[in-house]
Amino acid sequence: MSEWLVLTLAMAAACAVVLTIVVINNRRIPEDDDPSETPDVIEYMTMMIGVIYAIVLGLAIAGVWEARGAAQETVRQEAQAMHEISARAEVYPQAVRERIRADVDAYVGYVVNDEWTYMAENGELSEEGTALLEKVRRSVTDYRPADDFEGQAYQPLVDQVAVADDARGARGQNAGATMPGVVWFGLIIGALVTVGLIFTLQIRRTGRELLLAGLFSVLIAFLLFLIWDFDAPFGRGISATAAPFTDLFPQLTP
Repeated sequence: MSEWLVLTLAMAAACAVVLTIVVINNRRIPEDDDPSETPDVIEYMTMMIGVIYAIVLGLAIAGVWEARGAAQETVRQEAQAMHEISARAEVYPQAVRERIRADVDAYVGYVVNDEWTYMAENGELSEEGTALLEKVRRSVTDYRPADDFEGQAYQPLVDQVAVADDARGARGQNAGATMPGVVWFGLIIGALVTVGLIFTLQIRRTGRELLLAGLFSVLIAFLLFLIWDFDAPFGRGISATAAPFTDLFPQLTP
């Protein structure tokens, strides 16, 4: 099911539940009830709980957005390192250079065309991708430079392999959901409490009040969906992309 369809259904369900409760609750209120008699302390508590939950939501959104940005940065570092390996191999003999570049192309092509989908579905890196990166490492480290000129290029190539390996490891750590379950528990309970508190203010069935109640519940549902979507940097709709790889290796783009 599409993430946007899930969002639409969640917002519609939240709005329908709130409006249904408002209508049912309104039928139970006696005719002589005066909504202006709501105690000031209830209004104050409602306002403070709303403010606190807004801060929590803001922190959660900022956290998952930062995690997504960090995940995209690791992809850029990995792609740049592989590009540097391919470019710096120019100083090596043709046979060695072609072997290194072929291994790099094989790794990048697999990451873009296969491993990206594997990460989204399984929340982890694939063994095949790890094996292909190890093949790149072997191609670089097994060659013995024939002269000083090649020797000067050897260590930077090895360093770039290490950078790619480190970036790949960070990509694997971000492949799944990043937010702990206890945080989700707090966000959901907080949403239920915050939305539930609007009924303490004796909301009526006027068009304006029903509209505001519906919009408020839709907004809460949207923000929770936004956090959920950002929570898996590589697995959902608004996720980190393989654009750095395709930009540096356009010949491998399907």
